[in-house]
Amino acid sequence: MIEGLFIVVEGVDGAGTTTHTKILIDSLRARGLPAHGTREPSDGPIGTMLRQVLTGRLVVPGIRGPRPPSWTTMALLFAADRVDHVEAEIVPNLLDGVTVVSDRYDYSSVAYQSTTGGGGEDAEHWVKEINAHARRPDLTLVLDIPPRVAAQRRLERGRGREIYDDEELQEQLAEFYLGIEKHFPGDNIVHIDANRSIDEVAADVMREVRRLRGEKVD
Repeated sequence: MIEGLFIVVEGVDGAGTTTHTKILIDSLRARGLPAHGTREPSDGPIGTMLRQVLTGRLVVPGIRGPRPPSWTTMALLFAADRVDHVEAEIVPNLLDGVTVVSDRYDYSSVAYQSTTGGGGEDAEHWVKEINAHARRPDLTLVLDIPPRVAAQRRLERGRGREIYDDEELQEQLAEFYLGIEKHFPGDNIVHIDANRSIDEVAADVMREVRRLRGEKVD
């Protein structure tokens, strides 16, 4: 059996990664293609704990009271979740010929943890090292959007504040994603302007997936 394709959707919080992961999955299934949607943090045991950390429901005890985990602790937790995610969910589906679309992957770890770790090459190198065994995607779609627009979208969706919602940090992350090819030179990365209507963005996402599948596109 031919393996399925592994596709990742990336971008800052508010770029629309969750929305367009779902739309892409629905579109593939509508064409009769087996497709599986997933996300990181995953729905596995470590991923579930990470989501509690991100929303402030789980903190680390310290001498001076509870505190959020350090960037190194977060990086290790994300890496452990990723290994479990790949082994338990991504690879089994790919081997069954299913296209897997993930809302975020190790790009987010390198972007978020290296930035919160000071943004230096040493931090980035270390985060990459602990994710060295992460299977590379066949295609990564980066949804580019101005930080102010992403911030407005985060407000409108009414979700509680998360630990990475700092505006200055999100601006640094947006800059990182604009030049993400420099950090992952061997990966197949395509940028998509996400500061448009959902239908326009979805059309471009599907166009790139069709191109990956070898279909003729306009």
